[in-house]
Amino acid sequence: MTKYAADIDAVCEAADRIASYAHRTPVVTCSTLDRMAGRKLFFKCEQFQKSGSFKFRGACNTLMKLPGEAVERGVVTHSSGNHAQALALAAKLRGCAVHLVMPRTASLIKRQAVEGYGGTVHLCEPTLAARQETAARVAAETGAVMIPPFDHPDIIAGQATAARELLAEVPDLDAIIAPVGGGGLISGTVIAMGMGTRGVRVFAAEPAGADDAAQSLAAGRLIPQTSPQTICDGLLTSLGELTWPIIRDHVQRVIVVSDGEVIEAMRLCWQRAKLLIEPSAAVAAAAVLSQEFVSIEGLGRVGVILSGGNVDLDNLPWTGL
Repeated sequence: MTKYAADIDAVCEAADRIASYAHRTPVVTCSTLDRMAGRKLFFKCEQFQKSGSFKFRGACNTLMKLPGEAVERGVVTHSSGNHAQALALAAKLRGCAVHLVMPRTASLIKRQAVEGYGGTVHLCEPTLAARQETAARVAAETGAVMIPPFDHPDIIAGQATAARELLAEVPDLDAIIAPVGGGGLISGTVIAMGMGTRGVRVFAAEPAGADDAAQSLAAGRLIPQTSPQTICDGLLTSLGELTWPIIRDHVQRVIVVSDGEVIEAMRLCWQRAKLLIEPSAAVAAAAVLSQEFVSIEGLGRVGVILSGGNVDLDNLPWTGL
């Protein structure tokens, strides 16, 4: 049997570890979106999670598990925004110094939130290489412990608790779909679904301008992200060495959608379901409404993880359209 970065025992332990810190987010339905999708949809609303996204689950699990010596040194990570916010809040709760490397193009609202939680921001160029190099330099200069944004066993186990909660509330799902960027959420979702043993099919949703997961799954090998171009700013990173094997072995299909479809799905969620989500979350809604997904048979009841709601209200994606 293949050994993966995390297992269901780690997920259960993570759920217990973060129970007193993280919100148990609601699951909502919308008859209009059901009708458009041709099936019953159950939206797991991680935009109501602390720090505004599912990322708090993994960050909290990791920080609360850190030994005291590591807490004294502080932590560092690189993130376009949501993981940075989540880690900053988790570090604040743990009483730990935190350094956040963010691309200079990161949403202002996300940067302000990080600083509001007490994090120290280090700006860098908007490339994965620049983020990794800057984070390594900050870690060397400060002695802080590196906490990757997704490719870490405790991060994966923490993210899995969202799907675990959804399945506990809606146990008879036929499928579940979640956005994929670095792969922490979708790989955690696979684990929470019992690696297929529960009979729930797992799908990933990805923007066409950052479709390394779809390319990797099609090729059967990890293909790095190169020059992502999408409004889904939380999905710009490549899959990780720990998340990729789980995705490769257990994700049924990656549904790829255009930015135009993401914007339309985001508007629908705001207007019809009253769910204020960001583009990176709307990619999952766009995927379940896509013709590709609608044409898949046997999926009467589908769980949809809406990953976050950290929206820059001064820069909405449909402004000027």
